[in-house]
Amino acid sequence: MINNFDKYLAKVEDFLTAFSAFAIFFLMITATIQIISRKILNLPIPGYIDFAEQSIAIFAFISIAYCQRLGGHVRMEIFLSALKGRSKWIAEAIQTTATIFIIVILTYYSFKHFQRALIIGDSTIDIGLPTWPSKLMIPLAFSALALRLLIQLAGYIRLIIHPTAEPVGVPLIVDVENQAKQEASQVDDVNSVRN
Repeated sequence: MINNFDKYLAKVEDFLTAFSAFAIFFLMITATIQIISRKILNLPIPGYIDFAEQSIAIFAFISIAYCQRLGGHVRMEIFLSALKGRSKWIAEAIQTTATIFIIVILTYYSFKHFQRALIIGDSTIDIGLPTWPSKLMIPLAFSALALRLLIQLAGYIRLIIHPTAEPVGVPLIVDVENQAKQEASQVDDVNSVRN
């Protein structure tokens, strides 16, 4: 069951990450057009700064659940990497439970912030762009992260009960030596493709 939920949520996370990547690409193209248009034609894109400001929420938050799934988040692994077996999974479960608690609070208050912007008609200064779509991105991203953390918590509880089972739905800590080997093999793969 954990594996099925993990696969379904992974599709949502992949979609959100692709959306974020497209938004970044679109903003880069727009920035290039803005620079060329401003320098050559003396004709800047109206509201470019407003669009760039509103895009920041997409860049910063939308892919956070994807990053959590891959274990790409920043955390202190010195203590956790020293633990083995059941004690490691208990520590991971405690940490994940605390994170869920914080993310649920952040999701609630960011949603309230979105509602307030929608009700009062909050907008940007330059062209009056509504801010609520940008503010909706944060509770959406935090909701996806909360679901990811719940799947990971279920995976850790499963590993607490059966410490020798294959880890499912949880990121695994990669030690420095194995990480260096993985990165070296990726470089070798890229070089072989180029040749």
